[in-house]
Amino acid sequence: MTAVQFGVLGPLAVTTDAGEPVVVPGTKVRALLADLLANRNQVVSADRLIDDLWGDDAPANPAGALQVRVSQLRKALNDAEPGARELVESRPPGYLLRVDAVDVDRFDELARCADVERLTEALALWRGEAYADVADAEFVRAEAARLAEQRLVVQERLAQSRLARGEHDLVAADLAELVAKHPLHEGLRAVQLRALYAAGRQSEALESYAELRTRLAEELGLDPGPELVALHRRILEQDAGLNAPPKAAIVRNNLPAPLDELIGRDDALAELRALLPCQRLVTLVGPGGVGKTRLATETARATSYPDGVRLVELAPLPAGDDRVAEQVLGALGAHEAAGTTQSPADRVVTALRHRQLLLVLDNCEHVIEPVAELVARLLRDVSGVSVLATSREPLGLTGELLWEVPPLPVPDDGDLDEVRRSAAARLFVARAAAQQRGFRLDGQTATAVAQLCRRLDGLPLALELAATRVRALGVRGVVDRLDDRFRLLTTAQRDVPPRQRTLTAVIGWSWDLLDESDRAVLAQLAVFPDGCTPEAAEQVCRTDLDALARLVDRSLVVLDDSGAAPRYRLLESVAAFCLERLADADEVRGRHATYYTELAERADPGLRGADQQRWLALLDTELANLRSALAHGGGLRLAVALSWYWFLRGRLTEARRALAVPGDPEQEARAAPWRVGFALSQGEVIAPDDVRAAVAADPDSHAAWFAANAVIEHGDLALVSELLPTAATDPWTEAAVLTSLAHIAHANGDQATLERTATRSAALFADLGDRWGRLRATEWVGGLADMRGEHERAAALHREGLRWAEELALWPQVCAELSWLAWLAVQTRDYTQGRELAERAYDLAVEQGSPGALIFAEMSLGLAARRDGKLDLAVTHLSHLADLGRGESQSALYLPMVLVELGYAVEQGGDPDAALALHIEAFEVAEAMATMRDAINPLEGMAAAVRSPEVAARLLGAAAAARLATQSPAAPAERDDTDRTTARLRAELGPERFDALLAEGAKLSPGEARAQL
Repeated sequence: MTAVQFGVLGPLAVTTDAGEPVVVPGTKVRALLADLLANRNQVVSADRLIDDLWGDDAPANPAGALQVRVSQLRKALNDAEPGARELVESRPPGYLLRVDAVDVDRFDELARCADVERLTEALALWRGEAYADVADAEFVRAEAARLAEQRLVVQERLAQSRLARGEHDLVAADLAELVAKHPLHEGLRAVQLRALYAAGRQSEALESYAELRTRLAEELGLDPGPELVALHRRILEQDAGLNAPPKAAIVRNNLPAPLDELIGRDDALAELRALLPCQRLVTLVGPGGVGKTRLATETARATSYPDGVRLVELAPLPAGDDRVAEQVLGALGAHEAAGTTQSPADRVVTALRHRQLLLVLDNCEHVIEPVAELVARLLRDVSGVSVLATSREPLGLTGELLWEVPPLPVPDDGDLDEVRRSAAARLFVARAAAQQRGFRLDGQTATAVAQLCRRLDGLPLALELAATRVRALGVRGVVDRLDDRFRLLTTAQRDVPPRQRTLTAVIGWSWDLLDESDRAVLAQLAVFPDGCTPEAAEQVCRTDLDALARLVDRSLVVLDDSGAAPRYRLLESVAAFCLERLADADEVRGRHATYYTELAERADPGLRGADQQRWLALLDTELANLRSALAHGGGLRLAVALSWYWFLRGRLTEARRALAVPGDPEQEARAAPWRVGFALSQGEVIAPDDVRAAVAADPDSHAAWFAANAVIEHGDLALVSELLPTAATDPWTEAAVLTSLAHIAHANGDQATLERTATRSAALFADLGDRWGRLRATEWVGGLADMRGEHERAAALHREGLRWAEELALWPQVCAELSWLAWLAVQTRDYTQGRELAERAYDLAVEQGSPGALIFAEMSLGLAARRDGKLDLAVTHLSHLADLGRGESQSALYLPMVLVELGYAVEQGGDPDAALALHIEAFEVAEAMATMRDAINPLEGMAAAVRSPEVAARLLGAAAAARLATQSPAAPAERDDTDRTTARLRAELGPERFDALLAEGAKLSPGEARAQL
């Protein structure tokens, strides 16, 4: 959905996703928006909106006035965020605002939570009273009242949560103003009484109760409720249960004091704090350096156990050491009595049997067996003890809840606002600023910081190590040296454990715990640059799922099951570490290239059938592996197998680069038509004989069609007809050839052939289940509807085509469909819509690097500008296109239309002679192409520009006759031009003389009419 944010918790506010405010003009338009927001995602009838906005003072034409306000609202939204006009939908019997980014929805979500942080965040969303600038309006009164009451409930719950944490002094102070504002709210008053009493202010608590009792009696004739009466009695009795938590319960722990802020883990802390009271064993798992220890200690610090928290550091123990129980005893301060015969584990059980505490076991992975044995016994024999463990692999016990600590979220790109929101970037910036006082995140550093966070996978330890280098190298220098990250990412900080002073040591700690076979598998997994499926891992690494599962358990391999199929991934730093230790790298990369070449060859036919979308998605997912395979042995064979995929995805340059590598004679023959087709698609001019030779060399009719079809945009239709396969070897090729013939028929204005070829092609592609093919065929069915003046049907077909193209992520075709819709909008006089669609198409075509799509989009921009009276802009676009079309070896198919539009723009700008020359040129180009339909518009253009009214009238007559002969009715926008010329000529010649000359012209052929000049 379009990224526009709406705020109603205060004065009405609208912002873009980037945080820029959106100006909604006018009181009525703002009221309309408020009404739609109060009923968001529901249809509000026009009658109700009119009544809400005007009441008894409705204007003379209320429906029209409402439509004006709706248009103003759509324009305000769209000006700020292109495409946002679509949020306001026309739905009988009224309008609907489709939106999912309203601050009140976020408030409702947060209000369901119980922790202090989220409730605080919920209240921070309020900027004043709900719907503050329209609060008096009847249509928002109930919603505003509901929100105000909900806000009060959240304020009460927050106060209760803070009171449970021992913040009685602060709660008592914060509630004073709120209770004064809502003096009869018994829930708030109860929390205030408890806070005052716990803070040692019993007399104030009793005074507050007395004030409430008096107010209730005087204002409502009521007494306080039974809960409040009971609380008052407990205060009088000095009930011990109302006292603040004992200090000993808060401070009895051996956790290290925090030395800096924990960044980016607020949600994790909240979730873990909620889990611990319900789960006796929670194990934080994750790769080295992800921040398990810090998260565990901060979670433990925020909990409250009667006998406190004890942190047990296991890292000092050697790998496999069984003295875990002794470490626990040391953390508990339990000393061995002389003469004891109990085992250390028995002594731990004895020491903890009557205690209620949280035991934090840190760094369990290298002593996993003795830890699991001790914890299993504690869970069985000591009911008051809970365990929070950190490990790079699970303990593997019944009842264990695994909580995977993820890396910090990284920014997708270098946009400053996005980088600021990224937890990884905030951590790096905070630590870098601590090392270099002047360092800050701004427009100059944002891109480098984003790149660094991504390259380091958001691993907190790696980011902190990188931050120590900023002072000497600058952030750009750190990024530039990340290929040598293991020498770069070290620290001299003396209070950091040796295993965390270098990135090598962090990863090496886990590597050393693996046996040789698992190390070999892990190293081979590093050849997959973007992860792999289980099948690929088994074949390339010659391993089994058990070995892969062990590596996942040890947090060295990440199992990603967020997509259509599970994938194994390595963090970039782990992969770099492993590649340095990969034996037989050439052999492993060879197996990798073979696997992905065979995958691409299986996918190629699938891209032309019912499973097209699935195969596209699969190749998209494997793109990094395919590119790596190309660079390490896949060669020309793989490049040919991927050619159709690259075309569908609009990656023409990548295709040409991959196809440029040499291959054996058979591969060269198969590659030749693909090379030619991609070069032609990017606008290169290739000699006809070279095209013929490339097509003749390859037995694959698919590639031959591709090369022939690419010639169409260069205007040599005779060569296309010569090269297109005539004896199709399969239904797909037959259907593809028919789309090309439909394209040619459209260019020639041959409606009968266009209808036959386009409909037959659409039927064949439908039978095959090829959605790209149906899309292409439907494009020309829509083109036929446009030629016949059936603009609504044409637009419906192209809207359906746009939906298909977007669903398949076929961006070049999305450009084409947007341009078609822009063209149709212009033809039906909706110039604003035409310009907006053309701009979307143009921007996407630039992004995709698609010359054909770029030309179509710019042509629509030029047409929309000219018809909308923006003549200078129109001349700029159309002149550029005319120069491009003239530069082709054969005149481009679009050239006559562009010259006519340019002629009209020049004529309207006051230079009819120059305009006449352009229309004559357009006619001559169309005549050379033998496309009679394209000669009609030039005749009408000549009539507009020629100085002789008699000649002009005959030209109009000839054009009208030609339109009848070719069944090519003028579009509404085209009629505007001829109507303008007709009105001028009728005034100059008189109606009778004009009609007579028009009839004379109708007897002339287009060529004879042209000869009148």
